[in-house]
Amino acid sequence: MALSRHFQKVNASMPELPEVETVRRGLQPAMEGAKIVKAEARRKDLRFPFQKDFIARLEGQTVTGLGRRAKYLMADLTSGDVLLMHLGMSGSFRVHKEDAGATPGQFHHPRSDDRAHDHVVFHMSSGAAIVFNDPRRFGYMKIIARNAIEDEPLLKGLGPEPLGNEFDAAMLARSCHNKKTSLKAALLDQRVVAGLGNIYVCEALFRAHLSPRRLAATLATKKAEPTDHAKRLVDAIHAVLNQAIKAGGSSISDHRLTNGDLGYFQHSFQVYDREGETCRSKGCEGIVKRFVQNGRSTFWCPKCQK
Repeated sequence: MALSRHFQKVNASMPELPEVETVRRGLQPAMEGAKIVKAEARRKDLRFPFQKDFIARLEGQTVTGLGRRAKYLMADLTSGDVLLMHLGMSGSFRVHKEDAGATPGQFHHPRSDDRAHDHVVFHMSSGAAIVFNDPRRFGYMKIIARNAIEDEPLLKGLGPEPLGNEFDAAMLARSCHNKKTSLKAALLDQRVVAGLGNIYVCEALFRAHLSPRRLAATLATKKAEPTDHAKRLVDAIHAVLNQAIKAGGSSISDHRLTNGDLGYFQHSFQVYDREGETCRSKGCEGIVKRFVQNGRSTFWCPKCQK
């Protein structure tokens, strides 16, 4: 099976954009502008084998920038290479400051003491050790040349960033024009919009009062212009993602910030994982329902989401 298709099959259970963005922000102070003095790969593979020259292409390189594309972290190096990193299902980064002797941060739950899952370590000139821990080994790292980034199979075909300037009601309408799939399926399609996953799609649809079963094509007129539904949905996507990033993401399973703390956006869920509870929309007395859609749990209020 091709690498990109193999990766897409497991992508559904992985951290979503807000979780990856909060990790990026936690790593940025320790990585950006610092040199990778030493790199360790303590096994031959994660989800996929490391490249044979993985360590050689990292050591001695300075990280000039740490960005994010969809659910990927991307570290630009002075060599012109980019270190592409994906958290997988259970992967997390830990920033260990040598002068502190311990991982900073208050813990809601203690992290695993089993260092057998510390698979990759970057020793930075900033005095920090960046440790990638991944018990399930669904994470992934790959070095690619910056000038070949557009042809990288894992990135090729990704849609616009939902918080980027390109993503607006007009673009969403054009992408969904004449689509025969459900609205939820369209939003989970990384070619339509990159980085959204099951949790935040459920939350955005709820806030926009749109049914996950609604046809995606109803976001556009016959001329592919955005309807009010499209405008409302884009506003809801922006709002829920920004709120989740501010809260540090959602910790319903393995997600942790780089200091070990859990994200707490799960306490702000309006509909996700609230089956049987009264709808939180003002004036609505509906009951949140759950059904399986495209193999994923969908939570919604049939009374106010049309």
